[in-house]
Amino acid sequence: MYTDIRPRRLRTNPAVRDLVAETSIDKKRLIMPHFVTEAGPDRAPIASMPGIDRVSIENLLRDAEADLKLGIAYVLLFGIPAAKDEAASGAYAVEGVVQRAVRALKSRMPGLCVVTDVCLCEYMSHGHCGIVKDGRVLNDPTLELLARTAVSHAEAGADIVAPSDMMDGRVAAIRDALDQNGLIDTPILSYAAKYASAFYGPFRDAAGSAPQFGDRRSYQMDCRNALEAEKEVMLDIDEGADIVMVKPALAYLDIIRRVREIVNVPVCAYNVSGEYSMVKAAAKLGYADERMLVTEILTGIFRAGADMVISYHTRDIFRQGWL
Repeated sequence: MYTDIRPRRLRTNPAVRDLVAETSIDKKRLIMPHFVTEAGPDRAPIASMPGIDRVSIENLLRDAEADLKLGIAYVLLFGIPAAKDEAASGAYAVEGVVQRAVRALKSRMPGLCVVTDVCLCEYMSHGHCGIVKDGRVLNDPTLELLARTAVSHAEAGADIVAPSDMMDGRVAAIRDALDQNGLIDTPILSYAAKYASAFYGPFRDAAGSAPQFGDRRSYQMDCRNALEAEKEVMLDIDEGADIVMVKPALAYLDIIRRVREIVNVPVCAYNVSGEYSMVKAAAKLGYADERMLVTEILTGIFRAGADMVISYHTRDIFRQGWL
């Protein structure tokens, strides 16, 4: 059978395929997460996340400096405090682990763009993202603590603050607090559509942030809902979010696309710990080629509409020359 329509002509060789490719991954738009710890070993490998460590501030500086030489100019910080309590006091302490880490990074590498995760779960003794009373996570009383945390990060020198708690109204509370403290130029990257997900398992191991009771389904989103994601995103933009995020990424590519089509702000996607660890496990067992898996996954996330991606694969991508 003969046909005049031959799409394969544009797949003949790598040069032609590259010329007509519809999606290009810009490695400069990848963000590398770090877990910085206040106590314990200076470096502790995370068993469920091969290649990722909990590090002291000094080792964070070494890692970030080496990464910056490779071209990794964006980092996301998660803090692991020495002590926790029911008020998450370590989250907004002037000498908290993230605050000290930010000051150290910006002092040594002023050109590095530092994004800080604004949440309370790592600092709460019960592991939830807000104040708890009678077994319930309270929304409004939590907002003040989130705002104090964001202000303390920005005052330490954070370039972008990223609230990940999913409390209603927290973007507005943070924006008001930043502005009232003269931090009007600090952008907010909101975890706007953050789903309750089993893909977070390795992260909770890394950050020691698993809830001591119940789960987070009363504040993180239900995986069955898409219209709700649109609502959450638009609410956060109305409250002052400068960038919105969809998390996780791989099982929510449709959500990334929907969000991209309705907003006029940059869209971030979080290629989360469980997605990373599955790739590492498959590669270790010889089930698939790691480079090809990472390339396909990241291409899919950008193709869906993400403008930037937080990914634990970032260091491997730059070190190995992938993408």
